Amino acid sequence: MTYEDVMRQLEEMGTAQTKKTFLNHGAREPLFGVKIGDLKKLVKAVKQDQALASALYESGNSDAMYLAGLTVDPAALSKERLRAWAAKANWYLLAETTVPGLAAEGPHGRELALEWIASPDELVAACGWSTYANLVSIKPDEVLDLAELRGLLGQVRETVHAERNRVRYAMNAFVIAVGGYVSALHEEAAAVAEAIGKVRVDVGNTACKVPVAADYIAKLAGMDRVGRKRKTCIC
Repeated sequence: MTYEDVMRQLEEMGTAQTKKTFLNHGAREPLFGVKIGDLKKLVKAVKQDQALASALYESGNSDAMYLAGLTVDPAALSKERLRAWAAKANWYLLAETTVPGLAAEGPHGRELALEWIASPDELVAACGWSTYANLVSIKPDEVLDLAELRGLLGQVRETVHAERNRVRYAMNAFVIAVGGYVSALHEEAAAVAEAIGKVRVDVGNTACKVPVAADYIAKLAGMDRVGRKRKTCIC
């Protein structure tokens, strides 16, 4: 498939209703409005051409960028490319799902997560917290820096309610991830979740709800799922 072939197919797969839904969630033009389930129908073909996959992200079209995240080889992405892609992610689906998944699956995840967390840019900072949340979901506990994670939990406890909108959401999700995936820090994350309580995030003209971290972590414990890692964080 050529770049033009893929973009043509994406345009054909897009619908006005899906586009409206994405725009309500904060997506920005250009996009066609393709459901993620439909995007996945193109994954096999695009994966065979990594140059094509990268070109799709560089297009700036939200649908194409998400498809790129499903098809690019994370191990082949340099720090410079990931930084550029984080800067280009112009709404939360890309900043909190696509780029974090690629970064966490590659060799630069932890370094970039810490760098991005400190960013003055709201979406880049959210990308950083999401990257670290993805890291703890796939990496064995023994390779994680538990002291560093404790420090980040402390940062959430002290600053989450004063943070920027999407950063608050990503911080809350980070606490849930540590409490659910890192057995050694389950109790500490649960305590932070209790301390921060309900995190308020403006989700715009949508019915989305922000999970209460304490309730979510308790639910995972009740299902005996604490410490169960994911095989991949790219979805």
